[in-house]
Amino acid sequence: MDSVGFTSHDHNRCISGGLQTVEDFCKTNRLQLTPVRRRVLEILLQQHRALGAYEILDFLRDEGLGSQPPVAYRALDFLVKHGFVHKIERLNAFIACMHPGETHTPVFMICRSCDSVAEAQREPMHGQLGDVARAAGFVIERAVIEAEGLCPKCQG
Repeated sequence: MDSVGFTSHDHNRCISGGLQTVEDFCKTNRLQLTPVRRRVLEILLQQHRALGAYEILDFLRDEGLGSQPPVAYRALDFLVKHGFVHKIERLNAFIACMHPGETHTPVFMICRSCDSVAEAQREPMHGQLGDVARAAGFVIERAVIEAEGLCPKCQG
């Protein structure tokens, strides 16, 4: 399982690489990455943590990009729909995808102490979930897995 989030890395490269990947994907697939959509993605990449829609709206308002909730929600809907951003249900917040443009099933590890989130990839048809689904004659098409615990920093 490939994990991103709790380990140190080149944050500037993470931001620029994520933006470039999304821009290329949008260009190739003729999707419109508007300035607000791009900025919302950039905010999530820069903050490197899960943010609620109203927190994102605060950034947009401060920058003169909009002050009404639909501005943030429309941008987030687009970004989630195309797999550039994930919604963390437990936190009712959003986080930039660490593997944009790739077909994958994210697993989110959420620290119950500091609310930091790490994304890992896992194929849901493998392991116990896949075994249970097959035994029931069920085909998994989409799975969202959120695990709660303590990150390495909060364990110490």
